[in-house]
Amino acid sequence: MNELFDLILAILSGSALGVIFFGGLWWTVSQGVSSTVPGLWFLGSLTLRMGVVLAGFYWVGHGHWDRMLFCLIGFVLARVFVTRLTQSSEPIRSEVIHAPDLR
Repeated sequence: MNELFDLILAILSGSALGVIFFGGLWWTVSQGVSSTVPGLWFLGSLTLRMGVVLAGFYWVGHGHWDRMLFCLIGFVLARVFVTRLTQSSEPIRSEVIHAPDLR
């Protein structure tokens, strides 16, 4: 019973880490696009998000491969959740622009 509780906590922790990572990525893109120094936004955000996620995985896994696996499953599920949550309701229009014909 205790092992099942540990695995449930691992999947919930992985989900929280995924929401932090991918939600932070979405926020960074929305802020970085309009910034005068977008490289600083993206580099700082990547460093912070990776540090938090790696420390979280290390803490949750604590030497147990099964906890690490369930944490990863929760992380991937959070990716799907955040992707669907942040999708635009308008379809993305891809227009092909050709170079002018200079003949």
